[in-house]
Amino acid sequence: MSAKRAPSHSQNNKLAILIAVLAFASVTCFFFAHHLFTARFAPYAQPHPHPADALPKSIPLASDTKYLSYYPHSGLHNQRIALENAIVLAQQLNRTLLVPFLRLGKPIRYVSFEKLGRFLALGSKTGLEHCPLVPAGIPAPDECSGYEEWTSIPWDHLVNLSAMGENMGVKMIQWDGSPIAQYMKKSHINIFEADTLTLQDSGPYDFRFLDTLDDVSPTRDKYLYSIYIQKLAQAPERLLQIGTLFGSSRLRLKQGVSKIVRRDVRSGMAFTNPYLSRVADMIYEALGAVYIGAHLRVGDGQFEQRSTDNARTIWWKLVHLVCGLDLEETLALEQQFSHFDEDLDPPLIQPDLPSLRVPHPPLPPLPRTSKPKIRCRAPLHTSPPLQRLNIPLYIATDSPNPAADLLFSIYLQTFPCIFFLADFSSRLTPLDALINPYDRVPLKGFLMPVLDAMVLARAREVVVTDGSTFGTFVKDVLWRRHWGFEIVQRG
Repeated sequence: MSAKRAPSHSQNNKLAILIAVLAFASVTCFFFAHHLFTARFAPYAQPHPHPADALPKSIPLASDTKYLSYYPHSGLHNQRIALENAIVLAQQLNRTLLVPFLRLGKPIRYVSFEKLGRFLALGSKTGLEHCPLVPAGIPAPDECSGYEEWTSIPWDHLVNLSAMGENMGVKMIQWDGSPIAQYMKKSHINIFEADTLTLQDSGPYDFRFLDTLDDVSPTRDKYLYSIYIQKLAQAPERLLQIGTLFGSSRLRLKQGVSKIVRRDVRSGMAFTNPYLSRVADMIYEALGAVYIGAHLRVGDGQFEQRSTDNARTIWWKLVHLVCGLDLEETLALEQQFSHFDEDLDPPLIQPDLPSLRVPHPPLPPLPRTSKPKIRCRAPLHTSPPLQRLNIPLYIATDSPNPAADLLFSIYLQTFPCIFFLADFSSRLTPLDALINPYDRVPLKGFLMPVLDAMVLARAREVVVTDGSTFGTFVKDVLWRRHWGFEIVQRG
């Protein structure tokens, strides 16, 4: 019987070496892949100030400069109204204004001061610089969810903020509102909590600012507390931090000089973006350069609830007041085209008193015939009384598909040359190239409401939805600026 052979030590050693090599290779590959992944984002992941965040080096601010800051919220025009109020206050208080970027897309709703401050900080894109770099076809990390639902841009991308500041004598610093930018902001101006005066609101209408010491805010108004600007101007703190400044009546101004400042600030908020202006001019020419316009807001809140009444009132204003059909003709046309089962009395059309207080020279009468450069939707009216309805009508709306929306059915039947922004898709292609340099998000979709307003403002006559900040801005500012008239002040 032969003896059993012992296992080879050589084979065991080789197996151990192989396992060690494989383990080393795996660890090396992991760290190498990790390095490639992180290095790929390195140029974008380092915190650095945006050009608009830095203080201008050519005009160093004194160490005793006083500042005003506020918290933005809600949609574009709510943010615009807050900025208007902030600029007026900064001018009255002789403070440098810290201007947060304009947020477009998914808004941050109003909440109380402390919560709003946290929402703004947590809602920034700091630390998400890698999100737009994820290749197509690869699932985005969880933290990138909703990254392209909103974006933020400096206000001077839409309006001439620099010229306004020079005209008003107000210095402004734009910053993106992120925690890093906030840290840099405070580092630049070297302000600490002990040198900050905070007006901390718990509701959207806590504070109202008055420019006359013997004036009193009426008790029927919605604001709870009155703050006198002259007294606030004496505050020694270098930073005045306010929460919300939204509200057209937030500033109760009685002095003529103050009203002139507010007028000039509101007038200066007209959109001046050159890319949007060129596209708006192209659409203006395509419409034949003579058209009427309407704004119909139907998509949210009270405007959705009142959409039927608002749509009817605006239709009546267009047909009866703008195009000049008499009462009987307008009623007969409504009965012919309306989907209502019963006959209705004419709607009650209230006069717009603020507009009537700022009269403007009469515009040339609408032409009997007009020739848009694009095809009308339906055959033109041939009956002489209805030929006035052949004028092109441009409608700005938040309805996602107005051509298929029942609310717009009577408009489509009444005006054969009715157009919406979507009808000019070929003329919108120059906007495809607009990318926000701050977060690399395409801007085109976010800028459509701005373009809608600019096209509407070029119309010969405009009718807007009552109570809408969009419509009010078009009618009071953009339309009047386009025609060279004095703007309307409300509040």
